[in-house]
Amino acid sequence: MYKISVILPIHNVGKYLHDCAESVINQTLGFENIELIMVDDGSTDDSFEIMKEYDAKYDNVKIFHFDEKSGSAGKPRNKGIEMATGKYLMFSDPDDFFALDAFENMYNAIEKDNADFIIANWCYADEDGTPWEKPIFDEERFKHFKLSIDDYKDSFYIMNSSMCNKIFNREFIMSHGIKCLEYMPGEDTYFSMSAFLDAKNVYYIPVVMYYYRQRKGDGASVSWNCSAKFFDGMNKAYKALYEKFVEKDQVNFYKFVYARNMTYLLYRFIDSTQLSDEERLEIIAECRWFYKLSNTLDVPACQKSLSTLLEKIVNGEYKDVIDICKIIAETRTYMTKDVRQSMSKPTQEMYDEIIKNMKGE
Repeated sequence: MYKISVILPIHNVGKYLHDCAESVINQTLGFENIELIMVDDGSTDDSFEIMKEYDAKYDNVKIFHFDEKSGSAGKPRNKGIEMATGKYLMFSDPDDFFALDAFENMYNAIEKDNADFIIANWCYADEDGTPWEKPIFDEERFKHFKLSIDDYKDSFYIMNSSMCNKIFNREFIMSHGIKCLEYMPGEDTYFSMSAFLDAKNVYYIPVVMYYYRQRKGDGASVSWNCSAKFFDGMNKAYKALYEKFVEKDQVNFYKFVYARNMTYLLYRFIDSTQLSDEERLEIIAECRWFYKLSNTLDVPACQKSLSTLLEKIVNGEYKDVIDICKIIAETRTYMTKDVRQSMSKPTQEMYDEIIKNMKGE
């Protein structure tokens, strides 16, 4: 049995695929201990040819090809999980890459803590692979610790949606039937949060193990490709996620997840350059249920401008929403990437206010 199976869902990423695959092959854990599974989701570039090169070269590489594009990483990730034989599962987007000691650090941590899954620190990188200066999680604040679903501060901050900065016990995943959503974005959020809801032992380690490449332009990653189809998929994914938390009777923790997701979706909507006004009107109407949860859950917006947007959406004043979005979007074009990124995340003050509301203060 391999120590780790790592799964890459692939669609038209020939430009980056070598970098990602080589970051797996050159791991300090030793590639002989790793099973590399690459699942192609209907690529039309040279991605599948590159996959076949690795398959021919290494016995511990598995490949699979879907003829038709599913539109998200959920279907190929689920296929990869089905194909995996390793004791543990790791994931990557194929345009990103791992730190070369990532697998060794993650394997040692999950073995030591006997965990259902382990979360680690990670970092953004420019399109050319240059890492950003600061990792996502504050290295001074967050040390090695065990997460709890009743901890709305440290645990919530660390329990992010990505599947790629984690290592999962495959037996745990299979026994609970945890899968990605298919044919829509947000599949990673649903998978990670479903795992957290079922897990008993989840730990964080502070090492940076993953680099998330920020691509621009046509063919950019789904996070930047905010078409009408993207928002339709996110709307469905967020509904499924909300229903999962309700089913597990963990609505209090969901309030914090909601704050993050609501802020993320609003800024993706604001920043998108692919939407016509007509599409924006349809999207707002379809997602109105989600934004109305702000009142239902007593979760405020993280900035005054977003409070105004939420109020307008809930009241059905959609044309005003579009006008406000255009003003905010224009303002954000003058900001640095770090400032834009920080704006797109709720602040500690916002989370503190949610806690006060929960206590009735």
